[in-house]
Amino acid sequence: LFLWTFFFQTDSLVLLLPLIGSSSASTAFLVGITGVLAPILEETVFRGFLMVSLTKWFPTPVCILVSAALFAFAHLTPGQFPQLFILGVALGFSYAQTHNLLTPITIHAFWNSGVILLLTFLQLQGYDIKELLGAS
Repeated sequence: LFLWTFFFQTDSLVLLLPLIGSSSASTAFLVGITGVLAPILEETVFRGFLMVSLTKWFPTPVCILVSAALFAFAHLTPGQFPQLFILGVALGFSYAQTHNLLTPITIHAFWNSGVILLLTFLQLQGYDIKELLGAS
């Protein structure tokens, strides 16, 4: 039951909430992991490998949609699927246009870092970010 709750009913951002804004070190750690390492890993897998592999059999727009759907699903947060799917489409489109993996990595890094920095700012201003996110 715990694993089911952890993987399928808990937004990954909610798991990070205790670290957000708690110290400069935790913020730097979160930005490093979510803003640098995660985009490099995820874009290498979903755009650099999956999308490129699919283009051998399907047209590019289909590959963008499939890789975006798998990207969103891989985050294991059903409530976030629509936003993550749209982000995945934008990342896939950016890669299809440039054929340069640094483009979606950079967009992804700015997106993730922006979320962490915005939540940190709100936390430091006294907002209850757990309540803002609708987390229980």
